[in-house]
Amino acid sequence: MKYPLVAALLAISCAFSAAADVLTIKKDAPKQYVVKKGDTLWDISGIYLNHPWQWPELWQMNPQIANPHLIYPGDALTLIYDKDGKPRLVKNSRYKKLSPEGRITPKGKQAVPTLPLELLRPYLTYEQAIDRQVMADKPYILGASVNTKMNTMGHILYVKGNLNLNEAYGVYRKGNELVDPNTNEVLANKAELVAIVRAFRSGDVEHGVPASVKIEMVKQEIKPNDFLMPAMDGQMLPAYFNMKRPEGELNGTIIASVSELREFSTMDIVVLNLGAEQVKPGFVLDIERQSPEVFDGRSGPRYREDSTSLEKLITDTNEYFGVEADKDSKVWHMPKEKVGELMVFKVYDNVSYALIVKNQHPIRVGDYAVIN
Repeated sequence: MKYPLVAALLAISCAFSAAADVLTIKKDAPKQYVVKKGDTLWDISGIYLNHPWQWPELWQMNPQIANPHLIYPGDALTLIYDKDGKPRLVKNSRYKKLSPEGRITPKGKQAVPTLPLELLRPYLTYEQAIDRQVMADKPYILGASVNTKMNTMGHILYVKGNLNLNEAYGVYRKGNELVDPNTNEVLANKAELVAIVRAFRSGDVEHGVPASVKIEMVKQEIKPNDFLMPAMDGQMLPAYFNMKRPEGELNGTIIASVSELREFSTMDIVVLNLGAEQVKPGFVLDIERQSPEVFDGRSGPRYREDSTSLEKLITDTNEYFGVEADKDSKVWHMPKEKVGELMVFKVYDNVSYALIVKNQHPIRVGDYAVIN
């Protein structure tokens, strides 16, 4: 039995109020969509869903798209509702032209990816989070074939370390510490890629013979003490993310951003104080922000920063000692509110990197990454 569109939408609306796991389709979602070159599953799902990370539910139970990762430019997709009133995207083998602009383009050789990975690739190439002791144990630059403190293309570099002959290495520079705001513990250090080199002498540290490398690509000038790692270390990214909400509660904090700007937005990348024991690639978390405290005193409610120094001192002292403030004054601790969503895509022992996929307000360092 096929649902008329209005009846199907009504069924979905009623069902959603009774079951939170039913998808809500955008009011302006098209009945049919033709995949274009450059589209991703995330992009397409965002046309239909307020929460694109729910895309597996939209594509599941679809015999025409056994593997939604293998749809191609030119494929025509149709929005339908199953016998239970649940929305599904199906591939329409008999594409019907809907407008003068609608047409099928030749299928490309590459399937549509889940996420716009081209947005992530430059970042993944340029930065990692590494324990400072691990950095200290890596081979490092001693000097070059010319007497200069900053080396570039055409220079031969000498390295303290035993390298594999003809292997490519990334040259990294130790960056800022990533500090847990709750414990002040240094979780890792940023490590920024500055060059790619290739070893042509392996070296022998025990006998005081440096390894020798030639520079193949330079992002910045190379300096003494920059360290080396095999070029592919930390550069691998899953071709497929199983995006989902993790089970149970999670409480983390955004501790840094790649841009190092004060505020950031959708498709910016942030660092969380959540490591491999808490999160996995593909986890989708809410971003929450603490609403400001309000001091409600004899002069009426005011934000804490607008209160007088005396009011702050009295309320802080009373709270510290567990003393009730006078009946005419009180500090109101407001709840956290959701300001966006992010998806974890790369995980280290103590930290993880995440892509902001949605935000209602600019995101800041100090905002929380949570599952309640």
